[in-house]
Amino acid sequence: MRIRYSFILICLVLAKAHTLYGQAQNIEITNPTAQRILLGDFVANEFPGGEPLVVEDEWAQLLIDQLEPDSLRQYLFELNAFTNRNTGSDTTSTTFGMGAARRWAAARMEDFSSRNNNRLQVGYVQFDQAVCGMNQHRNVLGVLPGEGPYAEEVVLLEAHIDSRCDVECDVDCIADGMEDNGSGVALILELTRIMSKYTFGRTIAFMLTTGEEQGLIGAAALADYCVANEVKLRAVQNNDVIGGIICGQTASPPGCPGLNDIDSINVRLYSASGDSKNFARYTKLAYDTRVAPLLAEPSIINIMSAEDRTGRGGDHIPFRRNGYTAIRFTSANEHGDADVSDPNYSDRQHTSNDVLGLDTDGDSEIDSFFVDFRYLSRNALINGFTAGLVTTAPEPPQDLDLERIDFRIGIEITDTLQRDSFTLGVRRTSTSNSLWDTLIRVAAIDTIILSPDRWSISVAFVDDRGIPSLYDHESSVRVLVSSTSEGIVEDEAVELLPNYPNPFDEATLLRVFVNRQLAANSGLLVVHDRNGRKLTELPIDLSPGLHEVVYDFSNHNFVRGTYSYSLVVDGQILATRQMVYAY
Repeated sequence: MRIRYSFILICLVLAKAHTLYGQAQNIEITNPTAQRILLGDFVANEFPGGEPLVVEDEWAQLLIDQLEPDSLRQYLFELNAFTNRNTGSDTTSTTFGMGAARRWAAARMEDFSSRNNNRLQVGYVQFDQAVCGMNQHRNVLGVLPGEGPYAEEVVLLEAHIDSRCDVECDVDCIADGMEDNGSGVALILELTRIMSKYTFGRTIAFMLTTGEEQGLIGAAALADYCVANEVKLRAVQNNDVIGGIICGQTASPPGCPGLNDIDSINVRLYSASGDSKNFARYTKLAYDTRVAPLLAEPSIINIMSAEDRTGRGGDHIPFRRNGYTAIRFTSANEHGDADVSDPNYSDRQHTSNDVLGLDTDGDSEIDSFFVDFRYLSRNALINGFTAGLVTTAPEPPQDLDLERIDFRIGIEITDTLQRDSFTLGVRRTSTSNSLWDTLIRVAAIDTIILSPDRWSISVAFVDDRGIPSLYDHESSVRVLVSSTSEGIVEDEAVELLPNYPNPFDEATLLRVFVNRQLAANSGLLVVHDRNGRKLTELPIDLSPGLHEVVYDFSNHNFVRGTYSYSLVVDGQILATRQMVYAY
């Protein structure tokens, strides 16, 4: 019995971008060798010279030893000199605008490559699209060839290089964009510097996109290219607003504690449900078990429920929309929610005040920084370790089927490599959306016993080095309540679950669990306020499995209090629950 797991997320930013700017045309990779590697059109030992790497023993410590906060600082000082990196800004100047900035970044990557037998192939993702008065655009791209049986598969590390002021297409303003997103650019360059020294089992691509601020345009161009050319893209790690530690007066929901709060420990991982959420769980599990024990003060990775901050979007989304596994890394604290239309907006994000720092003693040198280089280095460590682990991980199994057998769960795993032992990531659907509750070792055909509840289960293969594949193919099932006198108590065909989180600020997940196929035409989740006034109707899938819909309160003038949501199937209310809006 194959049970589908689905997720619905409305991304207003991306929808707006497609409306305003259309879609990229004539997408190409300007470096033919980089293109060949990306397409898997190369042979073993064609690019010799990378240092061999034993990921399970060496990689975490190598990163810890080589990541340099001073290097991150230097990248940002150099990037800052270009003043404005708007998507439509000057491309001919050597000192100002997007053209100068992207050539500088490409030159940095070329320099890293020259130190390491020129294995890193550097070029651009070039595409035609009318954005902010400019008709042709370029993402910076470095491609490091893999070696081994999975060399054709690609892991992508990305950040956007473009910046903006309060006006979306102001190509002349001061737009240093140091937190958003010079911090991500510096992180990608530092990982390019270190990782280009080594040979990994899969190909790694490093990309700096343009057009993010106008609607994820540069990322969408490569995401479309990957689909059109059947690129074997295994995973995407996007970094955006990743180096600041100071909370603003405002911050994109779920936000941060309040003005000038400092957080240099926590980092947020955003992802859609399904394979992308599993990749976020994989990232946290790998860091907590393999990296954190090596550190005196490790980072805390927070897996967020939504795909991005409420009402916002990032460059991981076009890849997820095209069917790829993709996550976003973001600082715990943000200085602003980017609502520059508010006359009272005083935060730095999306303004000319998004600068590297301040000269507080008048000596013409910045001495108080808004980007924290040690915090940025922490987040580079998480990214680099995750990418290195994925490049050497075994292939995941192809499929997972679950079947209820009395009080047990029957497991059947499809695996073309004929492996016989696997690990299940098991989470209790009724209480948590973030972490696995337990990991269980099983055979390809097996049964497990779980307590009565609703469960979501993913499968991975763990090799003899202890390295897990990605956890794919999440399926959902309910374990029935038992009774010694009456046997099995049959479950309801469809259940309305508690929303998560609850109470919530700005957004929450409304969830439905369908236990078996329904003879129904339509399903809706209907939200009412405390006076019984209908606020919205959200369509919900009724195929077997767990289904979730994000309900966003942030665009409404709602007051704190208790609201209700009902499951309506073919016009009939089947269940109603309450939720608490606490913003």
